Amino acid sequence: MSQTIRDNLKRMLAPQHVAFVGGRSMARALKRCAEGGYQGQMWLVNPQHDSLEGVPCVRSIADLPCGPDAVFIATNRDLTLTCVAELAAIDAGGAICYASGFAETGAEGQALQQQLLEAAGTMALLGPNCYGLLDYLHSSALWPVAHGGKAVEKGVAVLTQSGNFAYNLSMSDRSLPVAYMASVGNQAQLGVAELMDVLLDEPRVTAIGLHLEGLKNVPGFARAAHKALEKGIPIIALKTGVSQIGAELALSHTSSLSGSDALYDALFDRLGVIRVSGPVSFVETLKAAACGNLPAGNSLIALACSGGDAGLIADYSERNELSLPKLDQGQVGELAQVLPSYANLVNPLDFTTAIWGDGQALNRMLDSALRTEADAAMLVLDYPAEFTGERKECDLLLELYCAALKRHGKSGFVTSAFPELLPAHARERLHAQGVAALQGVEDGLAAWGRIAGYQRNRQALLDLGESALVPLCPQALTAEGELLNEWDSKQALKAFGLPIPNGVLSTPDKALQDAESLGYPLVVKAVSAQLPHKTEAGAVALNLKDGAALSAALEKMSASIAAYAPGVPFDQLLLEPMARAPLAELIVGIKRENDFGLALVIGAGGILVELLKDSRSLLLPTTDGAIRNAVLSLRSAPLLQGFRGREAADLEALVAAIRAVADYACENAAQLLELDVNPLLVGADGTTAVDALIRLGHA
Repeated sequence: MSQTIRDNLKRMLAPQHVAFVGGRSMARALKRCAEGGYQGQMWLVNPQHDSLEGVPCVRSIADLPCGPDAVFIATNRDLTLTCVAELAAIDAGGAICYASGFAETGAEGQALQQQLLEAAGTMALLGPNCYGLLDYLHSSALWPVAHGGKAVEKGVAVLTQSGNFAYNLSMSDRSLPVAYMASVGNQAQLGVAELMDVLLDEPRVTAIGLHLEGLKNVPGFARAAHKALEKGIPIIALKTGVSQIGAELALSHTSSLSGSDALYDALFDRLGVIRVSGPVSFVETLKAAACGNLPAGNSLIALACSGGDAGLIADYSERNELSLPKLDQGQVGELAQVLPSYANLVNPLDFTTAIWGDGQALNRMLDSALRTEADAAMLVLDYPAEFTGERKECDLLLELYCAALKRHGKSGFVTSAFPELLPAHARERLHAQGVAALQGVEDGLAAWGRIAGYQRNRQALLDLGESALVPLCPQALTAEGELLNEWDSKQALKAFGLPIPNGVLSTPDKALQDAESLGYPLVVKAVSAQLPHKTEAGAVALNLKDGAALSAALEKMSASIAAYAPGVPFDQLLLEPMARAPLAELIVGIKRENDFGLALVIGAGGILVELLKDSRSLLLPTTDGAIRNAVLSLRSAPLLQGFRGREAADLEALVAAIRAVADYACENAAQLLELDVNPLLVGADGTTAVDALIRLGHA
């Protein structure tokens, strides 16, 4: 993104004047913008009418008194191209293109989208195929339909590839303070990465929420995410396209390649992006982050007026890796003087309803409990229905709780056992005081656990530095490339430190002689780049005890290869000592996804790799610590850790072997298409790669 586009985007995000281009729907959009409190100049452009819906019309873009900071264009796709060019000519700040029919429709639409991009020049361009931009900091609604938000002093920025998701989020009754909401559509010019980068310069943005189908600028996204880490601005991502059908829908919806979901997990993990699985967890986690008063760690002092609620807190805290420190004896003594004898004086604290409505007793309880050495406090509070007339006691408790948090300098939140029993007026009051109002104790503790985890992880990621966090994204390779045979693949990896067997490259004529020098028992394999799947071709023979067994194996192998792959010469062999039974077999590979990066894949290997599907992915470059964590997170990891009295694997040797594969990939990133080491035999005294294949390509 050029500096001029960046400056124009900043104009669009804080517009002093706006314009709407289109018909009656745009007149209504302008009226809604005015009704929402926008104070700047506004114009409606329509060449056929003097006024629409009581709004005066400017007949052409050229007739506007100046280039507007932000313009919403609601015309057909062909007229949109014309409008964008005319706006660029009068130095408009940015244009939002509502029309569809561009890259999401195929080759013809892609060509039109390129023309649109060229017409925009250095003017900021959002879309096409997008719903627009809601700016609640400046009360600017460049949006074609009604919306349910309202002006805020600070809040979250939500970027989504679905206009309907944005519309529904604006209408939701969850009290999420939204500063900006942008529907990004096809991301012809401005994508998630570019918008994030500029939004992070706005100090009133407290968190960023992403509803993604795919990313079009992974390095830019990574740099923006690192910037967010530096500023302590959490990013919460809800990514669709996880299933095959979902990925196909993403492509047809906004021309987004959703990419491998495992690679998105790897990208988010290395950048500290919090991934959630649904709209409720998305909103509640954003609310936990929106207050801007984030906890330093994961410990909680938890308060409830019910033993049942206290039990839920205990269960959900453990599930979300939140700790509940014990109350000290001084606190127990103080609380015993305030609470009834049947109160259970532990954390979570059930302070009972005996002191309900007693401000003095509640304050004594709060002051004692909040002295706990904990990073944050939580209160579970369910309001009765309004018709009961019994809400004033709840309001009192909220007021006292918020005041106590300030006295004790603690961050905190309030949640309810049932999501609907924390009413809007209470949520708004809490948010105004910087206290997160979360709905549902299960969702609330999960949300807080995610934010606490982010806080714990943040400094460790920052210590690695931006260069270690931005993934390696080499130039795309499109050709099928050249497959190296096993011998050449192993020698290439050996040069980077991967342990391989002490084998001999031989021929059928020399095999018996070379085998005598190498010693039995041994393994013989045909060496040919045309036989990547040697087992299926009958090109592998194991545990050969003597020359007779080797001769028989060679004769059988020759016949099998001739039947499996006629025309493939059987002229090279690899002889290797028969390896001892390992503690475990792993697969280590490199997956290349153009425009995304190189991923190191570590998983359970051998012949069961497809069946077990037990793997972890790390984007390159990576660290030894990340490799170790990935290995230990495998379901099969117990096999490496002394399972059922067996020896434990040499974990450091294993990490070093995997590091060798990663180093080779980074050094050869410009041409590496794929790499497989399978199996990698893991033992108590080292690790050995007994098979490897490398495919190299060209740009």
